Amino acid sequence: MKTLSSLATLVVLNLIVSHQASAQNPVVGPVIEKGDRIAIVGDSITEQKLYSKFIETYLLACTPQWDVQVFQFGWGGERAPGFAARQDNDLAFWNPDLITTCFGMNDGSYRAYTEAIGQNYEIGMRTIIERFKKDGAKFVIGGPGVVDSETFGKETPDADKIYNANLKQLDGIAHKLAEEYGYPHADVFDTMMDVMLKAKAAKGETYPVAGGDGVHPGANGHLAMAFAFLKVLGLKGDIAEITLDMGEQKAEASEGHRVIATTADSVTIESSRYPFCFYGNEEDPNGTLGITRFLPFNEELNRFRFTVRNFTGQKAEVQWGASKKVFTSEQLTKGINLAAEFTEGPFNAPFNATMNAVAQKQAFETPMIKNAITSFRLYETFLPGDPDVASAAAMLTQKLVTKDDELHQAAQATVTPVTHTLTVRAVE
Repeated sequence: MKTLSSLATLVVLNLIVSHQASAQNPVVGPVIEKGDRIAIVGDSITEQKLYSKFIETYLLACTPQWDVQVFQFGWGGERAPGFAARQDNDLAFWNPDLITTCFGMNDGSYRAYTEAIGQNYEIGMRTIIERFKKDGAKFVIGGPGVVDSETFGKETPDADKIYNANLKQLDGIAHKLAEEYGYPHADVFDTMMDVMLKAKAAKGETYPVAGGDGVHPGANGHLAMAFAFLKVLGLKGDIAEITLDMGEQKAEASEGHRVIATTADSVTIESSRYPFCFYGNEEDPNGTLGITRFLPFNEELNRFRFTVRNFTGQKAEVQWGASKKVFTSEQLTKGINLAAEFTEGPFNAPFNATMNAVAQKQAFETPMIKNAITSFRLYETFLPGDPDVASAAAMLTQKLVTKDDELHQAAQATVTPVTHTLTVRAVE
């Protein structure tokens, strides 16, 4: 069995690649802009449609004010040069404003790092960046994630350490390119490594963070990936700020929320911005809840805060929907994060409805690209220069885009205002 100490040694010994940011292209303010079309590009880990689903659901439900549209472009087995070779056909038609990339897992060829591996990865990534930079697109350049210290290459001694050292080198190249071009770098590798070390220390080494095969994470690892990308989009994480003054019997709410009614011990709110809701149990790697202990998702991206003023008791039971929890007066005065304190609440069902609609949309997008759009370029080789081929491809592409737009609109339509009540009762 591999040991946690060996994995910790890997983290210490991995080469730390740091670069000076480009003075000509500094990253200033949020990367995301209202109305952006966001392309999530990557390999089979992206095609799992988990971190992409979490990102899209967060943007639609938690920050609907950005009014963005997302498309998932994952392709199993892909490397950066492979995507670069088909990007004109398979991505350009969608006219993205912002592109997130997550290549490297296959680029490393599942062996020790060599200069040739790094050069091929860098050439592919540069080709992608240069192609869409000229169209005015922005990038979030993600490096690869990690392989699991327990489940990857179990029959080969030190397989995980060798390949994680390779992936760390590729992540360094991604970081270098991000700084050179003035784009943010999504630190997927270090985020996942940190979470993996902490989770395995607490739950045991057999708890997988990078999946049962050591490469393709479950929902737990994908939440860490989504966190890495969402953080560098410039999102502040302030979803709601609700204040109840029990002495004055009045309440206030931040933008995206409206006070409907207030009593001496309760406030009823209508909210158009949702907290991100988790699923599964503490030990389930195919759920998202258990990994939140080791990832600051709630603290940094999911603050749905409730503050109580002029509460005269020592402790109070807060009821939110059907769920109840006891807090001290000091906690309530300071403010509590409802998203972190309540795993079940009024938003779980509507949030899941949005996430299910996003999943349905992304399930359409994979075959749209892999079975349809990518094949159109082949007809030109059979019938070069035939105007009917180009016309037919353009017509079919537009029909597919229209269908995907309809699925996007259906997902957006699930984000409807939620009316919920917070009640505060003194307890002994």
